[in-house]
Amino acid sequence: MTPGEYRLEEGEISINAGRATATVVVANRGDRPIQVGSHFHFFEVNPALSFERWRAYGMRLNITAGTAVRFEPGQQRTVELVALAGERKVFGFNGEVMGELQDTPPRKD
Repeated sequence: MTPGEYRLEEGEISINAGRATATVVVANRGDRPIQVGSHFHFFEVNPALSFERWRAYGMRLNITAGTAVRFEPGQQRTVELVALAGERKVFGFNGEVMGELQDTPPRKD
């Protein structure tokens, strides 16, 4: 193998197979672009993004790891979310969960 060489397996790779998903329509009501990374807890994204936030609790964007989705001011787009896996504990982000995910999301006004 040569340093930096890639060896890719033949065929399609299915990401997040078998996990719960949700589709939400998201609108950027702010005056600045907002970019959301692949593993950000979507429930806690910038409040200028308007959508059915309760549907995003315990979920992230269903996109390839290390990528992001950008929402331009005034833009509306449909995105697919996928359930977080593993221990389903959320820390950091905007500090709205800080622990194990519950059956219902905390109230967000």
